[in-house]
Amino acid sequence: MTFHDVRLPEEVERGADGGPQFRTTILELANGYEKRNIDWSATRGEWGIGYGVQTKADFNDVIDFFHAREGRAHSFRFKDWSDYQLTSQTIGTTDTTTDTYQIFKRYTSGGINFDKTLEKIVSASATVLVNAVSQTVVYDVAPAAGEVSIATLTGILTLGSTHAATTGHDIDITCEFDIAVRFATDSLNLNMLTFNAGSVPDLPVIEVRGE
Repeated sequence: MTFHDVRLPEEVERGADGGPQFRTTILELANGYEKRNIDWSATRGEWGIGYGVQTKADFNDVIDFFHAREGRAHSFRFKDWSDYQLTSQTIGTTDTTTDTYQIFKRYTSGGINFDKTLEKIVSASATVLVNAVSQTVVYDVAPAAGEVSIATLTGILTLGSTHAATTGHDIDITCEFDIAVRFATDSLNLNMLTFNAGSVPDLPVIEVRGE
């Protein structure tokens, strides 16, 4: 069981139906009041991708992709077209001792913040500003002294030594991100409508954490 650093065809992902979920246990009391327990501190998304299969090429791609992932065995990248961008957000401030920062996305409503950890960063998509100055960004390698590096599988941003030695400099990032998912079924239900086209009416994928 491993993570495969590949994605479904974008048009298949674009047609996906679903989104993030929380899990809350609600206990209804005899007097009409209730108690609510937060079971998950982070969201876990679920999507159905069958709606995105529109052409025979899509159909064949999904069949190949499903076999290569061995059903539920291996996770992979997924682009949630409803939420795949992080725009000009501060993820930390230099303090002369810290050189790594986890990329996250902050959702704010009514003065309440919810932070989602972003791990699967899209390579070559990031713009990073340190102290409001655009930086050279490298991916999956150690940064030179004046560079910034992003690990595309963990979402860890690493400052080069020149930046890490500063204090009070905000680190702002704009980037695209994917989500690690796996198929939620080991069965691929196929329905050939015509010789040249087909449909996959029910093919769910589910977010996995820590892969």
